[in-house]
Amino acid sequence: MVSVRPFDPRLLRYARSARGPIAATALLGTVTAVLVLAQALLVSSALSPIISGGASLVDVLPTIGAIGLVFACRAGCVAAREALSTRAAGAAVAELRRRVIDSAIALGPRWRATNGAQTAALATGGLEDLRPYFVAFLPQLVLVCTVTPAALGVILLLDFWSAVIALLVIPLIPLFMVLIGRFTQSASDEKLASMKRLSAQLLDLISGLPTLRALGRERAPRPHLRALGEANTKATMSTLSVAFLSGGVLEFLTTLSVALVAVEVGMRLVFGHMSLFHGLAVIMLAPEVFEPLRQVGAQFHASANGVTASRAAFDIIEEAEALPPAGSLPCPDMSRTDIVLDGVGVRSREAWAPSPTSGIVRPATVTALSGPSGAGKSTLVSCLLSDTVPDCGRILLRSAASGGSARSDLPLSEVSPASWRSTISWVPQSPTLAPGTILDSMGGLPLESLTRAAEATGFDAVLSEAPDGWNTVIGRGGIGLSVGQRQRLALTRALAADSQIVILDEPTAHLDAVSEETIIGAINAMRAQGRTLIVIAHRSAVLDIADTVIDVTAAAIKEERA
Repeated sequence: MVSVRPFDPRLLRYARSARGPIAATALLGTVTAVLVLAQALLVSSALSPIISGGASLVDVLPTIGAIGLVFACRAGCVAAREALSTRAAGAAVAELRRRVIDSAIALGPRWRATNGAQTAALATGGLEDLRPYFVAFLPQLVLVCTVTPAALGVILLLDFWSAVIALLVIPLIPLFMVLIGRFTQSASDEKLASMKRLSAQLLDLISGLPTLRALGRERAPRPHLRALGEANTKATMSTLSVAFLSGGVLEFLTTLSVALVAVEVGMRLVFGHMSLFHGLAVIMLAPEVFEPLRQVGAQFHASANGVTASRAAFDIIEEAEALPPAGSLPCPDMSRTDIVLDGVGVRSREAWAPSPTSGIVRPATVTALSGPSGAGKSTLVSCLLSDTVPDCGRILLRSAASGGSARSDLPLSEVSPASWRSTISWVPQSPTLAPGTILDSMGGLPLESLTRAAEATGFDAVLSEAPDGWNTVIGRGGIGLSVGQRQRLALTRALAADSQIVILDEPTAHLDAVSEETIIGAINAMRAQGRTLIVIAHRSAVLDIADTVIDVTAAAIKEERA
């Protein structure tokens, strides 16, 4: 069973923006403790002479004025504390969300393929549940550390036996908080897991809805989604029921504790063993001893979902931090550098995909990666893009020494990923296109270069039929263009970018014979410019123009026995 931690130190490490507000909240909690004591003592000093008949209302007006001033200062502290907590919550959630996204990117596409939807749910709705933790729970935790001991200390000075009773009763509240908190933590874990499952299923459904509708199966997922929604509702109601139960138990314990102190004080007042001032002061301070503890318990259950989400975020961040450090060396001149695949292999479940693969990609040539579907060609490209770390083998950048024929090998892992990727244009089968005009999707490249590239890729024919040419608006993912037109757009962007290395994933997969010939011409044109092309290819048209073909295969993993 997961232990309940009211404050995780990792929060200060991963959400640095929250450090200042948390320190300020602690300071305001200390000031609040002083004001609480002052208010109780002032009220007692004003009421006791009036009740005993030793003073009139006029006599205690200065004390009443002081009470009003203390009350106003206490209200100001509460307002400032809430403002700081709200600001800290917004900053911490934004920072954690940014770090989770950066960590997901650093963990690579293989990790995102299995954890992407859950991470998206965590980064959106999950971390938003952390706000009640900052706004409600954390300030109350500070008050427990300041107001409760301060009030208990003053009660000890005023009446020893009242302090003893309070000390004996206080442990009951944390004990019940821990017992109920364990159930709440379990319910919060279940709610977060159900929310992740529901979000992942919805994302998958939305992305595949056009296909389902084309097949007339758009209503088929309804029972499954309804079952997921009911499971999420059940988990939410389970969390709420435990929260209501804990609130009732804590309210009962607090009332009982204050009543025990009040009865003891009342008996001693009746028998004259305590002054009226001391009795009133103890009775007024007794709730201040127990109230912060009760509020901590109540607010913890309101923020338990956020605590669970933050723990999941910390796990992702720490998993990314455990990765080997990225290289820092600048990328060499790739116009005269070979890319050497030295037994590069990646484990995929129970197989190698790809199995250890070797080959050389020489500058100003076309290198085709050929093999059956599922052999690991896209994974090998991911290794070349520095998105995936090979499980065996390595990728070397082999360049000629400046003064002779000796060659020097530089492992790709030692090269700065940003420096390396700046030399590459990557054209996937399904290009990522943001909503906007066609020109917006070109990454700010000069229009003159884009026009020449469009002529080479045949995209100029697409532009001639578009209503507004380069300014034609397309939707998310390139809606408004066919699959083949999107492929040409991405190829045009790569050609105009003038990168030394161009990696293409099945550039002719969605094209007819005439369009395929145009793309082959563009590939030949880039090779003639001295650019290095790496192409994932199945069609013979691409394989025929390749200078080198590297066969990529998958293989079962053989268990090694001692």
